[in-house]
Amino acid sequence: MFKPALPWELLRDYAFLLSGAAVQSVSVALFLAPANLAPGGVSGLALILTRELQLPFLGVGLWILLLNLPLLVLGVRYLGGWQFLLRTVIVVVLYSLGTAALEYLGVRGLTNDIFLNTLFGAIIGGIGSGLVFRAQATTGGTDILVLLLNRWRGIPISQSYVLTDTLVLALAGLSFGWEKALYAVIALYVGGVAAETIAEGANISRTAIIITQKPDEVAHAVMYRMGRGVTRWTGTGGYTGAERPVLFIVLSRAEAATLKAIVAATDPHAFLVIGQAQEVYGEGFRQILRG
Repeated sequence: MFKPALPWELLRDYAFLLSGAAVQSVSVALFLAPANLAPGGVSGLALILTRELQLPFLGVGLWILLLNLPLLVLGVRYLGGWQFLLRTVIVVVLYSLGTAALEYLGVRGLTNDIFLNTLFGAIIGGIGSGLVFRAQATTGGTDILVLLLNRWRGIPISQSYVLTDTLVLALAGLSFGWEKALYAVIALYVGGVAAETIAEGANISRTAIIITQKPDEVAHAVMYRMGRGVTRWTGTGGYTGAERPVLFIVLSRAEAATLKAIVAATDPHAFLVIGQAQEVYGEGFRQILRG
């Protein structure tokens, strides 16, 4: 469920919703639709139905709106109730109307190069999805399934897109040809990576665990030269049964080389493990924000 939001948080979220919907409309109208690339999900299925049925009163935009309706029920049940529904409906309507408006105005693609259409359509569309995800909403359709997989099973957004849209990609192969279906697979994955980056932010940091016989010297050097905090505890060796001092440090990617130099100079016999932290909040890093 959503937490009560402050006025500035609501303003931020709805700015994300509006811009995300607009960006996705541009992605479909300028790059994916002109190249007959089905990007997967509801948008891809809408492109396929528009091509195959060729109904004069149903373009891509209106198909997107109609196909989204059934999956909204699932989103209301598991992704935030009626506030989720309101935000997602706003995005779906704006996305659909924006795409339909660009079609009506006769907006055409910028290039005939299928690779450029694939790349830019995926990146721009992914940016739009990421902005919408940051506002605690979706663009409807299989985006709802993507978020459910991400939250329930911890599957990355980029991989979830491929899992949920396999059927649409198969239909795209039958409708547009298998070469374009293969390009659509690329668009799907690249768009997922772009959405993941925008939604979760480029907040990837490094964590370091140091087992050393000179914990005071290493900790002092890290705090003095790097300005980073150090957490210390005592571990027990599983083989020797001996107690060992353990240091834990969170640092930026750029600081990893400095840390290795400090450990090598202070205790070359130390055991050092450097890992990756997807998100870090707190002193010295980003502040924890609601929503």
